[in-house]
Amino acid sequence: MIATATATATATADQLPVLVIGAGPVGLAAAAHLVERGLEPLVLEAGEQAGAAVREWAHVRLFSTWGEVTDPAAEKLLAPTGWAKPDAETYPTGGDWTEQYLQPLADALGDKVVRVGARVTGVSRSGRDRIVDADRDTQPFTVHVTYADGREERILARAVIDASGTWGIPSPAGGDGLPALGERAAADRISYRVPDLKDPAVRARYAGKRVAVIGSGASAFTALASLADLAKSADGAGTHATWILRRGISGSTFGGGTADQLPARGALGLAAKAAVDEGHADAVTGFRTEAIHRDGERLVLVAEDGRRLAPVDEVIVLTGFRPDLSFLDELRLGLDERLQAPLALAPLIDPNRHSCGTVYPHGVNELSHPESGVYLVGMKSYGRAPTFLALTGYEQVRSVVAAIAGDRESAERVELVLPETGVCGGAGLFDQAEADAAPDGGGCCAPAPALVQLGVDAPAAPGGC
Repeated sequence: MIATATATATATADQLPVLVIGAGPVGLAAAAHLVERGLEPLVLEAGEQAGAAVREWAHVRLFSTWGEVTDPAAEKLLAPTGWAKPDAETYPTGGDWTEQYLQPLADALGDKVVRVGARVTGVSRSGRDRIVDADRDTQPFTVHVTYADGREERILARAVIDASGTWGIPSPAGGDGLPALGERAAADRISYRVPDLKDPAVRARYAGKRVAVIGSGASAFTALASLADLAKSADGAGTHATWILRRGISGSTFGGGTADQLPARGALGLAAKAAVDEGHADAVTGFRTEAIHRDGERLVLVAEDGRRLAPVDEVIVLTGFRPDLSFLDELRLGLDERLQAPLALAPLIDPNRHSCGTVYPHGVNELSHPESGVYLVGMKSYGRAPTFLALTGYEQVRSVVAAIAGDRESAERVELVLPETGVCGGAGLFDQAEADAAPDGGGCCAPAPALVQLGVDAPAAPGGC
């Protein structure tokens, strides 16, 4: 039973659904765990299809194998439908992930559980704004929804799991965290996503051009490697990248390399390094962008220290993503002032101190807020930190759902082993043949990643998998 605010204000907590925001990998996994526990889920997805954000990078090959990007409860739900899990040792693209796993999972849950074209615009306590203390914890949540056709609805929920991710808010080019002067005016020449160079129109946009790439993470690595591959092709002669880093280059700049337990992730850093070493990209360090000026048909980037770079044709800004907290403003969240992640989780995921492997698995204790019953999970739980893996999100929702179901012992028994070293967030650079040959996608005994040529599967995945 889905209770609307207009239909009933007297429904008891155990009669109300657990509302999940976002039908991505972690949101759908949360729904599967709720079904397994006998609880009623309702998943609201702003996009037109399940996995809408992943579909936007369908051309990307993940650096995690199939065995690392499916959830056990989801697999149990899919089994009666005849679903067959893909080879656990191969590497899916974002398109593979959506078509072979996320969409079948959404179909198995059904359209009464997964509503698409449903954007959450606000979450609060029924009859209580942020200020009111009286009987606050006894009131259900009220979730305000706007549908694609303009309809509005108010839905009551016993708990809220926000798995809406961070894909919708890329960080700007400005070194101070704000858009650089002129950044908005130059929007026609700036992209905040790694381009799909297999798309003829996109390829034509960058072929033979000078391109500035701003960022130091896995997405930037793959953009550099992809542009280098384009420069080597017959139609891309003259393509050249200027790689802009806010810091200097150190031994860890290119990630885990041959020591990385995820071979594809290690190969990613090696390919970016090769782009620089082979002269397809120049690195500019300590450059914090203050302004972007037009110079005829080109753009000139200016740093806070006054340095001006040679004009470029295009700019690709890959400086991370941010959580949308606007629709949660009436809730009492406990968030770290720097990362915008839950207070207990933030010290564990500080990107200045941790990689994927050094962030120990966590669950409901680290994800709880002063407002009981609301949880930020998945990439959104990491706020501005980039070091997220799908396995982490699946363990988060397993723990959170156990807590909602009243099984505290299971909720606090967090068991998960994550790969060590290297940066997280990004795609692998294995082509399909090499991906199929990779023996286990990780572990201490995995072979050292080889530097591979791009061209079949290139760009970088956001958020990390």
